[in-house]
Amino acid sequence: MYDVFMNTPAIYVVGMGNILLSDEGAGVRAVERLMSRYSFPPHVHLVDGGTTAMKGLLPIVEQADHLIVLDTLNGPGQPGQLYRFSGDDFRKNIPKKISAHDIGFLECLAIAEVNDRAPQTVTIIGVKPEDMRTPSMELTPRISSAVDGMVDMALAELSALGATGRAVTGG
Repeated sequence: MYDVFMNTPAIYVVGMGNILLSDEGAGVRAVERLMSRYSFPPHVHLVDGGTTAMKGLLPIVEQADHLIVLDTLNGPGQPGQLYRFSGDDFRKNIPKKISAHDIGFLECLAIAEVNDRAPQTVTIIGVKPEDMRTPSMELTPRISSAVDGMVDMALAELSALGATGRAVTGG
């Protein structure tokens, strides 16, 4: 699953969530910030996964050598709490599911494993939401600030994989 042109492992960073329900869109907003503020080597693919169902998510999972997922997670702590799970940790300690796409993601990982096309590594970076019921395209202020922490965590994961982002001007 190496990038055909670069002969390097394909890295996918996928932001999940519904941007129409305030903090539910935190994962997508984190990917948008990565897209607008940084440039990456060609083997790094930033994807707005939105509320992608299995049909749209499975090809991404199966193409990735390394997969980083950004999403909201209803774990312990206060709204804005950040979490990092490996794929195995996530399967063992799944926080309370809070959206329909949570189930689709786990199913995609399972199918990719059955197809012998699972990523080498899976990392889930999440934030505990404050408001996911209010119809709004804006994050709450607390979660908007926490999204910058998600971006920093994603940059650290990418750097550990040898894919350092370069800040772009005007972002």
